[in-house]
Amino acid sequence: MDDELLAAMTRVQDAFVRYPRRGVLDGCPHCRGSVLVDEHDLFALTISLGNTVGSRDDVKSLLPVLLERLVMSGELDPHIVFGKFSHEEWRTWPQVEQEAVDGYLDAVWRSVLAGHPSRFESFLDAVTFLDASLLIGESIDRFLHIWDVTLTASADRHLAETVNGLNFAAQKPSALGDWLRRDTTRDRLYRAFERDHNSAWADDLARAYDLLRV
Repeated sequence: MDDELLAAMTRVQDAFVRYPRRGVLDGCPHCRGSVLVDEHDLFALTISLGNTVGSRDDVKSLLPVLLERLVMSGELDPHIVFGKFSHEEWRTWPQVEQEAVDGYLDAVWRSVLAGHPSRFESFLDAVTFLDASLLIGESIDRFLHIWDVTLTASADRHLAETVNGLNFAAQKPSALGDWLRRDTTRDRLYRAFERDHNSAWADDLARAYDLLRV
C-alpha cells in the first residue's frame, strides 16, 4: 500500500470511528433473523448489509474494513461494496466522511494507474474501477481527468488495454467512450508507442491507436 493510499485509509478509519462495530447485526425477521459478523466471510455479509441485515450506521461502522479489504485482498466485489452507497444519501453525510471517501477513491484510482497490471485483485483493470465507481452515483469525469494528467507508461498501458477491450461498434454512448474517442487520447497512444516501440507492449499500443483511427 503506497503512502497516499495508506493516508487515505487512515482518514477513513478516523472519519467512521464514531460508529461502533457490533458483533451481531439485526436481520430481517422474515428472512434470517440476527446475523453474526464474521470478518472471515465478509463477502457473504456485504451482499445483504444495509438491506436485510444491519442499519446505515452498521454499514458505516464496517466501511473502513470493507474498503481496506478491497485493496488488501481479492475477497470482496467492489461493485457490491460501492453499491452500499447511495449518492443522494452519502452526499448528505458529514463533510469529514464525504472527504474521507473521496480521498480513498482518488488514492485507489491513482494506485491502479501506477502499475500495470494493477496491484489490486479487486480492481484488476481500469474499467473495473470506473464501472464500480458509477454505483456510488459519481461522475467518472474526475477520474478521467486524473488519467489525463498521469502521463506514465503504466497509465498508457491501462489506456491501451481499455481501448482494445471495448467493442466500439456495440458500445452505448458513455462518458468513457466519448473520452476515449478524443483526438487527445489517440495522440497520447501514438506518443506512447514512439516512446515504448521496443517494449513487449508496443503492439498493444499500436492496436489501440489503430482502433481509434477508425
